[in-house]
Amino acid sequence: MPGRKIITLCGSTRFRQAFIDWNARLTLEGCIVLTVGVFEHSDGIHLTSDQKVALDALHKDKIAMSDEILVLDVGGYIGESTRSEIAFAQARSIPVRYLSQEEPPA
Repeated sequence: MPGRKIITLCGSTRFRQAFIDWNARLTLEGCIVLTVGVFEHSDGIHLTSDQKVALDALHKDKIAMSDEILVLDVGGYIGESTRSEIAFAQARSIPVRYLSQEEPPA
């Protein structure tokens, strides 16, 4: 549907609950939410190097399709992969929002 904002969630997969919560919140606000498909850190999934590279590229493809990204910087944590995603978005002039700067839900 035209006019809907597309937002990609970025952050460490150790923060599974934040991804779930923000996916629901933004979806209820009428946004199209793109997010991670595998929570390797929180679920203890071991990825091969090739899988990690492929998933990183896939997530950057999602970012490239987005109107903005929301960085789930729980406790201020931003890891290496997330920093790379932020730089990728910024290089494409895609706005970057941070969870740490959001208003708590009412």
